[in-house]
Amino acid sequence: MGFDTAGFEQADGSRYIPISEHGLIGDLRTAALVGTDGTIDWYCCPRFDAPSVFGSILDADRGGSFELAAEVPTRTRQFYFPDTNVLITRFFAADGVAEIQDFMPVVDESREAARHRLIRRVICVRGTLPFRVRIAPRFGYGAEAHTTHLEDHLAVFRSPSLTLALTATAPLESDGLDVWSHFKLHEGESNVFALDQISDEVPVRSCPRAEAQEQAEATVRFWRHWLAASRYHGRWREMVNRSALVLKLLTYAPTGAIVAAPTTSLPEQIGGERNWDYRYVWVRDAAFCVYAMLRLGFTSEAEAFMGFLSERGILRGTGESGPLQIMYGIDGRIDLPEYELTHLEGYLGSAPVRVGNAATGQLQLDIYGALIDSIYLYDKWGQPISSDRWDEVGAVVDWLCEHWDQPDEGVWETRAGRRNFVYSRLMCWVALERAIRMANHRGLPADLPRWRESRDAIYRQIMRRGWSAERGAFVQGLDDQVLDASLLMMPMAKFISPTDPKWLSTLDALTTDLVSDSLVYRYDPTASPDGLHGPEGTFSICSFWYVEALARAGRLEEARLAFEKMLTYANHLGLFAEEIGPTGEQLGNFPQAFTHLSLISAAFNLDRALG
Repeated sequence: MGFDTAGFEQADGSRYIPISEHGLIGDLRTAALVGTDGTIDWYCCPRFDAPSVFGSILDADRGGSFELAAEVPTRTRQFYFPDTNVLITRFFAADGVAEIQDFMPVVDESREAARHRLIRRVICVRGTLPFRVRIAPRFGYGAEAHTTHLEDHLAVFRSPSLTLALTATAPLESDGLDVWSHFKLHEGESNVFALDQISDEVPVRSCPRAEAQEQAEATVRFWRHWLAASRYHGRWREMVNRSALVLKLLTYAPTGAIVAAPTTSLPEQIGGERNWDYRYVWVRDAAFCVYAMLRLGFTSEAEAFMGFLSERGILRGTGESGPLQIMYGIDGRIDLPEYELTHLEGYLGSAPVRVGNAATGQLQLDIYGALIDSIYLYDKWGQPISSDRWDEVGAVVDWLCEHWDQPDEGVWETRAGRRNFVYSRLMCWVALERAIRMANHRGLPADLPRWRESRDAIYRQIMRRGWSAERGAFVQGLDDQVLDASLLMMPMAKFISPTDPKWLSTLDALTTDLVSDSLVYRYDPTASPDGLHGPEGTFSICSFWYVEALARAGRLEEARLAFEKMLTYANHLGLFAEEIGPTGEQLGNFPQAFTHLSLISAAFNLDRALG
């Protein structure tokens, strides 16, 4: 839950704390990671996908950071102010106890929203503690020069692309590049540091102690008011609420977009090359997010994402690979060129550090099922979709009738060429089945004979060529022998009964081949080469899918135990990265929407099954 900051470096001499030793704060436009040592080592301004200002999580020397810590040996503990995204880091020393309150006010007024204010309140609650602060921004992922102008309690950092202002209640010093401060707090005393983006339209504004207190209280009220709409009151309320708060933090309010994670290039294997930029809208991830939000009763988030689809013409796309790309920018843009930041060493030396994502050009047919399923659920639990949107859905389904039977890169975005993945076929079946349901339920116009013919053809193909009698299981590809955890979705998608003998046999085979304790691997890269070097950790969304599959199969004791075990892999705040490594460490981009939405779904359905 924390560590001794006096000996900050790890046993291997590195300058990096574990990925899991972080909390997330944000303002629904961008986000920052705050370490348990009190350092902000990831922050992009003014949006999720902007170049980093603080990026020391990817290069401790060149990335930039906002350090704030006691100047004496301390133990630290970190927690969220209950039911909010206000993060508190506590320092316990021989002579006193103090805490940092980190938060970003969520405001609607456009000029103040453009400020992206990040507030750090340091409060001594017992005894006396000396503190040190060092603000070392490194603009443009550490590649852009800047100047620093200091006037007493105000520092202005200027780069060609961005200007930030730091206002403080403590005196500041500067060397023309970085800014620092040393101060001592006695019980009841506090200092405030506020970092703002400024421009001609957004002037410098100080943040005195009283205002910081008011903004802290307003931020607490905002998050508690939002969370109060949740309909979940089950056994795992605290974990589900935290997951919902994470998903909300990953929402880009101006467009309704939902990013897959707030970070880039955190490695799936330390020292490996599986490092990707997740600060974009994956159609699949966002669609599953909509499902999780609707389950909890958050219809406005689902409505905002539907608005993103409509206003950006996502369903009316005309790309070479079909109407949909697999991902978009948070503003709906379609070009996300991938390049490497060769001047950054990467987390624990895990290069390359990538920006953008070349997977935009991939064909992943499963996204059609994920998206149309989310539209179906929104039509059922939210608001009936409009006639214009139904026309868009119909055109997409007509395209799918023509194009479902082809190889693609698959749900895991392999880079070894296209194959006939069974999961892709499964989700094409979902797209057609849900569209038929909508048409029948609302009497909407559709070429139902054609849609049914394609739906049934997919079903028969999966049953004939996606089933391996030799393995006694459904398999990764048509006429294949390799297992794949994505097929845990088969009963959840209502493709097959969760107690069908073929499914129960598949579940047993997956348990034998891909499950380690409660943790689930996506597939075996040695049996199914994916075009990348090295192994990977277990994939946490698959682990929660496994819980749900067990529950639906009636194996409730196993499901509950697997779920409880999975919760032990969360960090001290209840946050999950993408993967879990061999010794329980969190790997990959952090925190990841995919993992948290699957936690919500597993908790919801396990709760219901337990009664």
